[in-house]
Amino acid sequence: MLDNRPTLPAEIARRRTFAIISHPDAGKTTLTEKFLLFGGAIQMAGQVRAKGEARRTRSDFMQMEKDRGISVSASAMSFDFDTFRFNLVDTPGHSDFSEDTYRTLTAVDAAIMVIDGAKGVESQTQKLFEVCRLRDLPILTFCNKMDREARDTFEIIDEIQESLAIDVTPASWPIGQGREFLGCYDLLHDRLELMDRADRNIVGETVQINGLDDPNLARHIPAHLLETFLEEIEMARELLPAFDHAQVLNGSMTPIWFGSAINSFGVRELMRGMAEFGPAPQPLPTDKRQISPEEEAVTGFVFKVQANMDPKHRDRVAFVRLASGHFKRGMKLLHVRAGKPMAVSNPVLFLASDRELTEEAWAGDIIGIPNHGQLRIGDTLTEGEAIRFTGIPSFAPELLQTCRAGDPMKAKHLEKALMQFAEEGAAKVFKPIVGAGFIVGVVGALQFEVLASRIELEYGLPVRFEPSQFTSARWLAGDKAAIDKVVNANKGHIATDHDGDLVYLTRLQWDIDRIERDYEGVTLAATKEMMV
Repeated sequence: MLDNRPTLPAEIARRRTFAIISHPDAGKTTLTEKFLLFGGAIQMAGQVRAKGEARRTRSDFMQMEKDRGISVSASAMSFDFDTFRFNLVDTPGHSDFSEDTYRTLTAVDAAIMVIDGAKGVESQTQKLFEVCRLRDLPILTFCNKMDREARDTFEIIDEIQESLAIDVTPASWPIGQGREFLGCYDLLHDRLELMDRADRNIVGETVQINGLDDPNLARHIPAHLLETFLEEIEMARELLPAFDHAQVLNGSMTPIWFGSAINSFGVRELMRGMAEFGPAPQPLPTDKRQISPEEEAVTGFVFKVQANMDPKHRDRVAFVRLASGHFKRGMKLLHVRAGKPMAVSNPVLFLASDRELTEEAWAGDIIGIPNHGQLRIGDTLTEGEAIRFTGIPSFAPELLQTCRAGDPMKAKHLEKALMQFAEEGAAKVFKPIVGAGFIVGVVGALQFEVLASRIELEYGLPVRFEPSQFTSARWLAGDKAAIDKVVNANKGHIATDHDGDLVYLTRLQWDIDRIERDYEGVTLAATKEMMV
Protein backbone atom coordinates (compact mmCIF):
# COMPACT_ATOMS: atom_id res chain seq x y z
CA MET A 1 0.00 0.00 0.00
CA LEU A 2 2.30 2.73 -1.21
CA ASP A 3 1.48 6.38 -0.78
CA ASN A 4 2.99 7.43 -4.09
CA ARG A 5 0.18 5.94 -6.17
CA PRO A 6 -1.65 8.47 -8.37
CA THR A 7 -4.93 9.78 -6.99
CA LEU A 8 -7.93 7.79 -8.15
CA PRO A 9 -10.82 9.33 -10.11
CA ALA A 10 -13.51 10.30 -7.59
CA GLU A 11 -15.95 7.62 -8.81
CA ILE A 12 -13.38 4.88 -8.21
CA ALA A 13 -12.08 6.32 -4.93
CA ARG A 14 -15.57 6.19 -3.39
CA ARG A 15 -15.89 2.45 -3.98
CA ARG A 16 -15.41 -0.11 -1.23
CA THR A 17 -15.48 -3.73 -2.38
CA PHE A 18 -15.45 -6.23 0.48
CA ALA A 19 -16.60 -9.65 1.59
CA ILE A 20 -18.10 -10.75 4.89
CA ILE A 21 -16.52 -13.91 6.27
CA SER A 22 -17.40 -15.96 9.32
CA HIS A 23 -18.10 -19.37 10.79
CA PRO A 24 -21.69 -20.57 10.09
CA ASP A 25 -24.20 -19.07 12.53
CA ALA A 26 -22.08 -16.13 13.65
CA GLY A 27 -24.75 -13.87 12.15
CA LYS A 28 -23.25 -12.99 8.79
CA THR A 29 -26.45 -13.07 6.74
CA THR A 30 -28.22 -10.91 9.35
CA LEU A 31 -25.37 -8.41 9.19
CA THR A 32 -25.61 -8.35 5.38
CA GLU A 33 -29.32 -7.60 5.69
CA LYS A 34 -28.69 -4.66 8.00
CA PHE A 35 -26.04 -3.27 5.63
CA LEU A 36 -28.67 -3.27 2.91
CA LEU A 37 -31.20 -1.72 5.27
CA PHE A 38 -28.88 1.17 6.21
CA GLY A 39 -27.81 1.55 2.60
CA GLY A 40 -31.49 2.19 1.83
CA ALA A 41 -31.55 -0.87 -0.43
CA ILE A 42 -34.35 -2.64 1.42
CA GLN A 43 -37.11 -1.27 3.61
CA MET A 44 -37.23 -3.97 6.26
CA ALA A 45 -34.51 -6.49 6.88
CA GLY A 46 -35.89 -10.03 6.36
CA GLN A 47 -35.47 -11.27 9.88
CA VAL A 48 -33.77 -14.61 9.69
CA ARG A 49 -36.01 -15.73 12.54
CA ALA A 50 -39.34 -14.22 11.39
CA LYS A 51 -42.08 -16.59 10.22
CA GLY A 52 -42.76 -18.00 6.77
CA GLU A 53 -42.33 -15.63 3.87
CA ALA A 54 -40.94 -12.83 6.03
CA ARG A 55 -38.11 -15.20 6.86
CA ARG A 56 -36.68 -15.19 3.35
CA THR A 57 -33.54 -13.16 3.64
CA ARG A 58 -32.76 -11.11 0.58
CA SER A 59 -29.31 -12.44 -0.21
CA ASP A 60 -30.26 -16.15 -0.28
CA PHE A 61 -32.03 -16.89 -3.56
CA MET A 62 -31.59 -20.64 -4.16
CA GLN A 63 -34.44 -22.91 -3.17
CA MET A 64 -32.14 -24.91 -0.90
CA GLU A 65 -30.86 -21.78 0.87
CA LYS A 66 -34.43 -20.78 1.60
CA ASP A 67 -35.32 -24.24 2.90
CA ARG A 68 -32.29 -24.63 5.13
CA GLY A 69 -31.60 -21.06 6.18
CA ILE A 70 -27.91 -21.30 5.23
CA SER A 71 -26.07 -19.42 2.50
CA VAL A 72 -24.81 -21.81 -0.16
CA SER A 73 -23.56 -19.59 -2.96
CA ALA A 74 -21.78 -16.26 -2.70
CA SER A 75 -23.90 -13.35 -3.85
CA ALA A 76 -22.94 -9.78 -4.66
CA MET A 77 -24.81 -6.60 -3.78
CA SER A 78 -24.15 -2.95 -4.59
CA PHE A 79 -25.65 -0.02 -2.72
CA ASP A 80 -24.79 3.53 -1.63
CA PHE A 81 -23.93 4.54 1.92
CA ASP A 82 -23.29 8.23 2.67
CA THR A 83 -21.07 9.31 -0.24
CA PHE A 84 -19.66 5.82 -0.79
CA ARG A 85 -20.61 2.98 -3.09
CA PHE A 86 -20.39 -0.37 -1.30
CA ASN A 87 -19.97 -3.61 -3.25
CA LEU A 88 -20.60 -6.32 -0.73
CA VAL A 89 -19.98 -9.96 -1.52
CA ASP A 90 -21.70 -12.38 0.81
CA THR A 91 -19.90 -15.72 1.11
CA PRO A 92 -21.15 -19.09 2.31
CA GLY A 93 -19.81 -19.71 5.83
CA HIS A 94 -20.40 -23.46 5.68
CA SER A 95 -17.05 -25.20 5.24
CA ASP A 96 -18.49 -27.49 2.54
CA PHE A 97 -18.57 -24.50 0.21
CA SER A 98 -15.17 -23.09 1.04
CA GLU A 99 -13.85 -23.14 -2.52
CA ASP A 100 -16.53 -20.68 -3.64
CA THR A 101 -15.51 -18.48 -0.72
CA TYR A 102 -11.77 -18.66 -1.49
CA ARG A 103 -12.43 -17.57 -5.05
CA THR A 104 -14.67 -14.74 -3.91
CA LEU A 105 -11.85 -13.41 -1.75
CA THR A 106 -9.76 -12.86 -4.91
CA ALA A 107 -12.36 -10.33 -6.07
CA VAL A 108 -12.47 -8.04 -3.02
CA ASP A 109 -10.15 -5.45 -1.47
CA ALA A 110 -11.05 -6.03 2.18
CA ALA A 111 -13.01 -8.34 4.45
CA ILE A 112 -15.25 -8.01 7.47
CA MET A 113 -14.79 -10.89 9.89
CA VAL A 114 -17.82 -11.66 12.02
CA ILE A 115 -17.23 -13.35 15.36
CA ASP A 116 -19.85 -14.67 17.78
CA GLY A 117 -19.34 -12.99 21.18
CA ALA A 118 -19.96 -16.26 23.02
CA LYS A 119 -17.91 -18.59 20.82
CA GLY A 120 -14.94 -16.48 19.75
CA VAL A 121 -12.74 -17.63 16.88
CA GLU A 122 -14.05 -20.86 15.32
CA SER A 123 -12.37 -23.24 12.87
CA GLN A 124 -13.90 -21.92 9.66
CA THR A 125 -13.08 -18.33 10.62
CA GLN A 126 -9.50 -19.39 11.02
CA LYS A 127 -9.34 -21.02 7.56
CA LEU A 128 -10.87 -18.02 5.82
CA PHE A 129 -8.62 -15.69 7.73
CA GLU A 130 -5.58 -17.60 6.40
CA VAL A 131 -6.77 -16.89 2.84
CA CYS A 132 -7.12 -13.18 3.63
CA ARG A 133 -3.65 -13.25 5.12
CA LEU A 134 -2.17 -14.79 1.93
CA ARG A 135 -3.53 -11.82 0.01
CA ASP A 136 -2.74 -9.24 2.76
CA LEU A 137 -6.38 -8.20 2.76
CA PRO A 138 -7.28 -5.52 5.30
CA ILE A 139 -9.72 -6.96 7.85
CA LEU A 140 -12.31 -5.24 10.02
CA THR A 141 -13.76 -7.35 12.83
CA PHE A 142 -17.31 -7.27 14.15
CA CYS A 143 -18.03 -9.06 17.42
CA ASN A 144 -21.71 -9.97 17.15
CA LYS A 145 -24.42 -11.11 19.61
CA MET A 146 -23.28 -8.92 22.51
CA ASP A 147 -26.91 -8.77 23.67
CA ARG A 148 -26.60 -12.46 24.64
CA GLU A 149 -24.30 -13.86 27.29
CA ALA A 150 -20.89 -13.19 25.74
CA ARG A 151 -17.36 -13.80 26.91
CA ASP A 152 -15.18 -11.22 28.58
CA THR A 153 -14.12 -8.53 26.10
CA PHE A 154 -10.40 -8.90 26.84
CA GLU A 155 -10.68 -12.66 26.43
CA ILE A 156 -12.23 -12.29 22.96
CA ILE A 157 -9.52 -9.84 21.88
CA ASP A 158 -6.74 -12.07 23.27
CA GLU A 159 -8.12 -15.06 21.43
CA ILE A 160 -8.17 -13.19 18.12
CA GLN A 161 -4.61 -11.94 18.66
CA GLU A 162 -3.32 -15.38 19.59
CA SER A 163 -5.15 -17.66 17.18
CA LEU A 164 -4.91 -15.36 14.18
CA ALA A 165 -1.59 -13.65 14.98
CA ILE A 166 -2.86 -10.16 14.19
CA ASP A 167 -2.89 -7.00 16.32
CA VAL A 168 -6.37 -6.05 17.51
CA THR A 169 -7.31 -2.48 18.35
CA PRO A 170 -10.75 -1.68 19.82
CA ALA A 171 -12.75 0.77 17.70
CA SER A 172 -15.61 0.57 20.17
CA TRP A 173 -16.01 -0.88 23.67
CA PRO A 174 -19.12 -2.67 24.97
CA ILE A 175 -20.95 -1.42 28.06
CA GLY A 176 -22.46 -4.35 29.94
CA GLN A 177 -23.25 -7.63 28.21
CA GLY A 178 -26.10 -10.09 27.82
CA ARG A 179 -29.25 -8.66 29.39
CA GLU A 180 -27.35 -5.69 30.73
CA PHE A 181 -25.86 -4.77 27.36
CA LEU A 182 -26.61 -1.06 26.93
CA GLY A 183 -24.49 -0.15 23.94
CA CYS A 184 -20.94 0.83 23.11
CA TYR A 185 -18.53 3.68 23.49
CA ASP A 186 -17.06 4.73 20.12
CA LEU A 187 -13.36 5.13 20.92
CA LEU A 188 -12.44 6.62 17.56
CA HIS A 189 -14.95 9.48 17.76
CA ASP A 190 -15.61 9.81 21.53
CA ARG A 191 -19.32 9.03 21.24
CA LEU A 192 -21.69 7.00 23.34
CA GLU A 193 -23.94 4.73 21.26
CA LEU A 194 -27.00 3.37 23.06
CA MET A 195 -29.02 0.40 21.83
CA ASP A 196 -32.78 0.53 21.28
CA ARG A 197 -34.20 -2.89 22.16
CA ALA A 198 -37.76 -1.97 21.26
CA ASP A 199 -37.45 -1.86 17.48
CA ARG A 200 -34.83 -3.96 15.77
CA ASN A 201 -34.83 -1.92 12.57
CA ILE A 202 -34.15 1.38 14.31
CA VAL A 203 -30.68 2.68 15.01
CA GLY A 204 -30.08 3.46 18.67
CA GLU A 205 -29.36 7.00 19.84
CA THR A 206 -25.94 8.60 19.77
CA VAL A 207 -24.81 10.86 22.59
CA GLN A 208 -21.88 13.15 21.84
CA ILE A 209 -19.54 12.99 24.83
CA ASN A 210 -16.62 15.17 25.67
CA GLY A 211 -14.11 12.50 26.59
CA LEU A 212 -14.50 9.88 29.31
CA ASP A 213 -14.69 12.33 32.24
CA ASP A 214 -17.83 13.97 30.85
CA PRO A 215 -20.49 13.97 33.66
CA ASN A 216 -23.07 13.20 30.95
CA LEU A 217 -21.94 9.57 30.96
CA ALA A 218 -23.47 9.02 34.41
CA ARG A 219 -26.88 10.15 33.13
CA HIS A 220 -26.98 7.35 30.59
CA ILE A 221 -25.11 4.51 32.30
CA PRO A 222 -26.04 2.93 35.68
CA ALA A 223 -23.28 3.42 38.28
CA HIS A 224 -22.13 -0.22 38.59
CA LEU A 225 -21.76 -0.57 34.80
CA LEU A 226 -20.05 2.80 34.49
CA GLU A 227 -17.40 1.88 37.05
CA THR A 228 -16.56 -1.42 35.29
CA PHE A 229 -16.57 0.28 31.90
CA LEU A 230 -14.15 3.04 32.95
CA GLU A 231 -11.76 0.49 34.50
CA GLU A 232 -11.85 -1.62 31.33
CA ILE A 233 -11.22 1.36 29.05
CA GLU A 234 -8.21 2.41 31.11
CA MET A 235 -6.79 -1.12 30.88
CA ALA A 236 -7.56 -1.34 27.16
CA ARG A 237 -5.73 1.91 26.45
CA GLU A 238 -2.66 0.67 28.32
CA LEU A 239 -2.61 -2.92 27.09
CA LEU A 240 -3.87 -2.81 23.51
CA PRO A 241 -2.21 -1.15 20.50
CA ALA A 242 -3.55 2.21 19.36
CA PHE A 243 -5.41 2.43 16.04
CA ASP A 244 -2.97 2.80 13.12
CA HIS A 245 -4.53 3.27 9.68
CA ALA A 246 -1.42 2.16 7.75
CA GLN A 247 -1.28 -1.14 9.69
CA VAL A 248 -4.96 -1.75 9.05
CA LEU A 249 -4.42 -1.25 5.31
CA ASN A 250 -1.47 -3.64 5.13
CA GLY A 251 -3.41 -6.35 6.95
CA SER A 252 -1.34 -6.50 10.16
CA MET A 253 -3.94 -4.88 12.45
CA THR A 254 -7.70 -5.30 12.70
CA PRO A 255 -10.02 -2.78 14.40
CA ILE A 256 -12.87 -4.48 16.30
CA TRP A 257 -16.41 -3.17 16.74
CA PHE A 258 -18.91 -4.71 19.16
CA GLY A 259 -22.64 -4.94 18.58
CA SER A 260 -25.74 -6.95 17.87
CA ALA A 261 -26.66 -7.26 14.20
CA ILE A 262 -30.16 -8.56 14.91
CA ASN A 263 -30.86 -5.39 16.94
CA SER A 264 -29.26 -3.20 14.23
CA PHE A 265 -26.74 -2.14 16.84
CA GLY A 266 -23.11 -1.35 15.99
CA VAL A 267 -23.76 -1.96 12.30
CA ARG A 268 -23.73 1.67 11.24
CA GLU A 269 -20.44 2.28 13.09
CA LEU A 270 -18.94 -0.72 11.30
CA MET A 271 -20.15 0.65 7.94
CA ARG A 272 -18.67 4.04 8.73
CA GLY A 273 -15.45 2.26 9.64
CA MET A 274 -15.39 0.52 6.25
CA ALA A 275 -16.06 3.83 4.49
CA GLU A 276 -13.45 5.75 6.47
CA PHE A 277 -10.68 3.17 6.91
CA GLY A 278 -11.33 0.53 4.22
CA PRO A 279 -9.22 0.55 1.05
CA ALA A 280 -10.36 1.99 -2.29
CA PRO A 281 -10.01 -0.44 -5.25
CA GLN A 282 -6.46 -1.86 -5.30
CA PRO A 283 -4.09 -2.85 -8.14
CA LEU A 284 -4.44 -6.52 -9.15
CA PRO A 285 -1.78 -8.95 -10.45
CA THR A 286 -1.80 -10.46 -13.96
CA ASP A 287 0.67 -12.77 -15.68
CA LYS A 288 2.41 -9.78 -17.34
CA ARG A 289 2.07 -6.75 -15.07
CA GLN A 290 0.00 -5.16 -12.34
CA ILE A 291 -3.26 -3.52 -13.39
CA SER A 292 -4.08 -0.28 -11.56
CA PRO A 293 -7.70 0.81 -11.11
CA GLU A 294 -7.09 4.29 -12.52
CA GLU A 295 -5.98 2.96 -15.95
CA GLU A 296 -8.36 4.05 -18.68
CA ALA A 297 -8.70 0.73 -20.47
CA VAL A 298 -11.36 -1.53 -18.95
CA THR A 299 -10.19 -4.90 -17.57
CA GLY A 300 -11.93 -7.43 -15.37
CA PHE A 301 -12.06 -11.12 -14.47
CA VAL A 302 -14.74 -13.71 -13.80
CA PHE A 303 -14.58 -15.03 -10.23
CA LYS A 304 -17.90 -16.84 -10.14
CA VAL A 305 -20.46 -18.26 -12.53
CA GLN A 306 -24.01 -18.88 -11.37
CA ALA A 307 -26.18 -21.04 -13.60
CA ASN A 308 -29.97 -20.79 -13.63
CA MET A 309 -30.27 -17.79 -11.34
CA ASP A 310 -33.64 -17.43 -12.97
CA PRO A 311 -34.88 -21.03 -13.45
CA LYS A 312 -37.33 -19.88 -16.16
CA HIS A 313 -34.50 -18.68 -18.39
CA ARG A 314 -31.67 -21.25 -18.20
CA ASP A 315 -29.35 -18.27 -18.05
CA ARG A 316 -25.86 -18.19 -16.65
CA VAL A 317 -24.49 -15.10 -15.09
CA ALA A 318 -20.75 -14.53 -14.88
CA PHE A 319 -19.80 -12.33 -11.92
CA VAL A 320 -17.04 -10.01 -13.11
CA ARG A 321 -14.85 -7.88 -10.87
CA LEU A 322 -13.77 -4.79 -12.80
CA ALA A 323 -10.10 -4.13 -12.17
CA SER A 324 -9.66 -0.89 -14.09
CA GLY A 325 -11.37 1.72 -16.21
CA HIS A 326 -14.88 3.04 -16.73
CA PHE A 327 -17.12 0.40 -18.26
CA LYS A 328 -20.13 1.44 -20.39
CA ARG A 329 -22.96 -0.78 -21.48
CA GLY A 330 -22.60 -2.10 -25.04
CA MET A 331 -18.79 -2.07 -24.96
CA LYS A 332 -16.90 -4.67 -26.97
CA LEU A 333 -14.36 -6.45 -24.80
CA LEU A 334 -11.79 -9.06 -25.75
CA HIS A 335 -12.46 -12.46 -24.20
CA VAL A 336 -8.77 -13.36 -23.74
CA ARG A 337 -9.04 -17.16 -23.43
CA ALA A 338 -11.20 -17.48 -26.55
CA GLY A 339 -9.35 -14.71 -28.40
CA LYS A 340 -12.68 -13.24 -29.56
CA PRO A 341 -14.39 -9.91 -29.01
CA MET A 342 -17.60 -10.01 -27.00
CA ALA A 343 -20.22 -7.26 -26.91
CA VAL A 344 -21.51 -6.74 -23.37
CA SER A 345 -25.00 -5.50 -24.11
CA ASN A 346 -26.95 -6.38 -20.97
CA PRO A 347 -24.67 -6.08 -17.92
CA VAL A 348 -26.48 -6.17 -14.57
CA LEU A 349 -25.80 -4.84 -11.10
CA PHE A 350 -27.12 -6.88 -8.18
CA LEU A 351 -29.27 -5.68 -5.36
CA ALA A 352 -29.53 -8.95 -3.45
CA SER A 353 -31.70 -11.13 -5.71
CA ASP A 354 -32.98 -8.18 -7.73
CA ARG A 355 -30.85 -7.23 -10.66
CA GLU A 356 -31.09 -4.22 -12.87
CA LEU A 357 -29.45 -3.33 -16.17
CA THR A 358 -26.61 -0.95 -15.60
CA GLU A 359 -25.46 1.70 -18.06
CA GLU A 360 -22.00 2.01 -16.53
CA ALA A 361 -19.67 0.65 -13.89
CA TRP A 362 -16.22 1.55 -12.56
CA ALA A 363 -13.12 -0.28 -11.34
CA GLY A 364 -14.02 -2.00 -8.07
CA ASP A 365 -17.60 -2.78 -9.12
CA ILE A 366 -18.96 -6.28 -9.58
CA ILE A 367 -21.21 -6.70 -12.58
CA GLY A 368 -23.08 -9.71 -13.87
CA ILE A 369 -22.80 -10.66 -17.53
CA PRO A 370 -25.53 -13.06 -18.69
CA ASN A 371 -24.09 -15.50 -21.24
CA HIS A 372 -24.64 -18.97 -22.62
CA GLY A 373 -21.53 -20.68 -21.42
CA GLN A 374 -18.80 -18.60 -23.08
CA LEU A 375 -17.50 -17.24 -19.78
CA ARG A 376 -15.87 -19.45 -17.14
CA ILE A 377 -14.24 -18.84 -13.79
CA GLY A 378 -10.85 -17.21 -14.24
CA ASP A 379 -11.60 -15.67 -17.66
CA THR A 380 -10.18 -12.22 -18.29
CA LEU A 381 -11.96 -9.46 -20.26
CA THR A 382 -9.94 -6.52 -21.57
CA GLU A 383 -10.08 -3.79 -24.22
CA GLY A 384 -7.56 -5.71 -26.32
CA GLU A 385 -4.55 -6.48 -24.12
CA ALA A 386 -3.83 -10.22 -23.86
CA ILE A 387 -3.31 -10.59 -20.11
CA ARG A 388 -4.59 -13.04 -17.55
CA PHE A 389 -5.41 -12.26 -13.94
CA THR A 390 -3.62 -14.68 -11.62
CA GLY A 391 -4.27 -16.18 -8.23
CA ILE A 392 -7.73 -17.69 -8.73
CA PRO A 393 -7.39 -21.17 -7.26
CA SER A 394 -9.02 -24.45 -8.15
CA PHE A 395 -8.64 -27.10 -5.45
CA ALA A 396 -8.48 -30.86 -5.75
CA PRO A 397 -11.75 -32.32 -4.45
CA GLU A 398 -11.62 -34.27 -1.21
CA LEU A 399 -14.68 -36.44 -1.87
CA LEU A 400 -15.44 -38.35 -5.07
CA GLN A 401 -18.65 -40.13 -6.05
CA THR A 402 -19.97 -41.67 -9.24
CA CYS A 403 -23.04 -39.95 -10.65
CA ARG A 404 -25.70 -41.80 -12.66
CA ALA A 405 -28.98 -40.64 -14.15
CA GLY A 406 -32.09 -42.42 -12.80
CA ASP A 407 -33.10 -42.92 -16.45
CA PRO A 408 -30.23 -44.38 -18.55
CA MET A 409 -31.72 -42.75 -21.71
CA LYS A 410 -30.97 -39.35 -20.19
CA ALA A 411 -27.19 -39.76 -19.90
CA LYS A 412 -26.62 -36.96 -22.46
CA HIS A 413 -28.77 -34.54 -20.44
CA LEU A 414 -26.85 -35.47 -17.33
CA GLU A 415 -23.55 -34.68 -19.06
CA LYS A 416 -24.85 -31.23 -19.97
CA ALA A 417 -26.07 -30.54 -16.43
CA LEU A 418 -22.80 -31.68 -14.86
CA MET A 419 -20.69 -29.63 -17.27
CA GLN A 420 -22.75 -26.59 -16.36
CA PHE A 421 -22.05 -27.10 -12.65
CA ALA A 422 -18.36 -27.74 -13.36
CA GLU A 423 -18.07 -24.43 -15.21
CA GLU A 424 -19.90 -22.72 -12.39
CA GLY A 425 -17.24 -24.07 -10.03
CA ALA A 426 -19.84 -25.93 -7.95
CA ALA A 427 -18.10 -29.28 -8.45
CA LYS A 428 -15.33 -30.97 -10.38
CA VAL A 429 -16.56 -33.38 -13.04
CA PHE A 430 -14.22 -36.09 -14.29
CA LYS A 431 -14.89 -38.37 -17.25
CA PRO A 432 -12.83 -41.58 -16.94
CA ILE A 433 -11.15 -42.56 -20.22
CA VAL A 434 -12.16 -46.19 -19.57
CA GLY A 435 -15.79 -47.06 -18.80
CA ALA A 436 -18.97 -45.02 -18.65
CA GLY A 437 -20.42 -42.56 -16.17
CA PHE A 438 -19.01 -39.49 -14.49
CA ILE A 439 -17.07 -39.02 -11.30
CA VAL A 440 -18.05 -35.91 -9.41
CA GLY A 441 -15.65 -34.39 -6.91
CA VAL A 442 -16.51 -31.85 -4.21
CA VAL A 443 -14.87 -30.28 -1.18
CA GLY A 444 -17.69 -31.04 1.29
CA ALA A 445 -20.37 -33.73 1.55
CA LEU A 446 -23.26 -31.25 1.68
CA GLN A 447 -22.43 -30.32 -1.93
CA PHE A 448 -23.63 -33.72 -3.20
CA GLU A 449 -27.07 -32.98 -1.73
CA VAL A 450 -27.07 -29.50 -3.25
CA LEU A 451 -26.08 -30.87 -6.66
CA ALA A 452 -28.68 -33.65 -6.63
CA SER A 453 -31.43 -31.22 -5.63
CA ARG A 454 -30.36 -28.64 -8.23
CA ILE A 455 -30.07 -31.18 -11.09
CA GLU A 456 -33.57 -32.36 -10.27
CA LEU A 457 -35.05 -28.85 -9.85
CA GLU A 458 -33.30 -27.16 -12.77
CA TYR A 459 -33.12 -30.03 -15.28
CA GLY A 460 -35.92 -32.35 -14.15
CA LEU A 461 -33.37 -35.21 -13.89
CA PRO A 462 -33.44 -37.48 -10.85
CA VAL A 463 -29.84 -38.65 -10.22
CA ARG A 464 -28.11 -40.83 -7.71
CA PHE A 465 -24.62 -40.54 -6.29
CA GLU A 466 -22.80 -43.76 -5.49
CA PRO A 467 -19.52 -44.35 -3.69
CA SER A 468 -16.49 -44.43 -5.97
CA GLN A 469 -13.35 -46.51 -5.54
CA PHE A 470 -11.31 -43.29 -5.80
CA THR A 471 -10.67 -40.90 -2.95
CA SER A 472 -9.00 -37.93 -4.59
CA ALA A 473 -7.81 -36.44 -7.86
CA ARG A 474 -4.56 -34.81 -8.96
CA TRP A 475 -3.84 -32.83 -12.10
CA LEU A 476 -1.00 -34.25 -14.23
CA ALA A 477 1.66 -31.73 -15.10
CA GLY A 478 5.11 -31.94 -16.66
CA ASP A 479 6.81 -33.34 -19.69
CA LYS A 480 4.36 -34.51 -22.39
CA ALA A 481 6.19 -37.75 -23.24
CA ALA A 482 6.37 -38.70 -19.54
CA ILE A 483 2.66 -37.92 -19.08
CA ASP A 484 1.81 -40.16 -22.07
CA LYS A 485 3.71 -42.99 -20.38
CA VAL A 486 1.71 -42.54 -17.17
CA VAL A 487 -1.56 -42.49 -19.12
CA ASN A 488 -0.77 -45.63 -21.11
CA ALA A 489 0.30 -47.60 -18.06
CA ASN A 490 -2.55 -46.50 -15.75
CA LYS A 491 -5.63 -46.22 -17.96
CA GLY A 492 -8.01 -47.23 -15.18
CA HIS A 493 -6.90 -44.22 -13.11
CA ILE A 494 -7.01 -41.51 -15.79
CA ALA A 495 -9.86 -39.10 -16.48
CA THR A 496 -10.29 -35.67 -18.03
CA ASP A 497 -11.84 -32.66 -16.28
CA HIS A 498 -14.32 -30.28 -17.92
CA ASP A 499 -11.48 -28.28 -19.49
CA GLY A 500 -10.11 -31.46 -21.06
CA ASP A 501 -7.06 -31.49 -18.74
CA LEU A 502 -5.72 -34.87 -17.66
CA VAL A 503 -6.39 -35.98 -14.12
CA TYR A 504 -5.01 -38.93 -12.17
CA LEU A 505 -7.63 -40.47 -9.84
CA THR A 506 -6.11 -41.95 -6.71
CA ARG A 507 -7.24 -44.42 -4.08
CA LEU A 508 -4.41 -44.02 -1.59
CA GLN A 509 -1.53 -41.67 -0.90
CA TRP A 510 0.60 -44.64 -2.05
CA ASP A 511 -0.72 -44.18 -5.63
CA ILE A 512 0.55 -40.60 -5.67
CA ASP A 513 3.96 -41.51 -4.23
CA ARG A 514 4.33 -44.37 -6.73
CA ILE A 515 3.70 -42.18 -9.79
CA GLU A 516 6.07 -39.47 -8.59
CA ARG A 517 8.73 -42.10 -7.82
CA ASP A 518 8.41 -44.14 -11.04
CA TYR A 519 7.93 -41.40 -13.61
CA GLU A 520 10.48 -38.65 -13.71
CA GLY A 521 9.32 -35.27 -14.97
CA VAL A 522 5.69 -35.78 -13.90
CA THR A 523 4.14 -33.91 -11.00
CA LEU A 524 0.70 -34.46 -9.51
CA ALA A 525 -0.80 -31.13 -8.51
CA ALA A 526 -3.54 -30.63 -5.93
CA THR A 527 -4.52 -27.25 -7.37
CA LYS A 528 -4.49 -25.70 -10.78
CA GLU A 529 -4.83 -22.06 -11.72
CA MET A 530 -8.27 -21.68 -13.18
CA MET A 531 -8.53 -21.89 -16.97
CA VAL A 532 -4.96 -21.35 -18.00
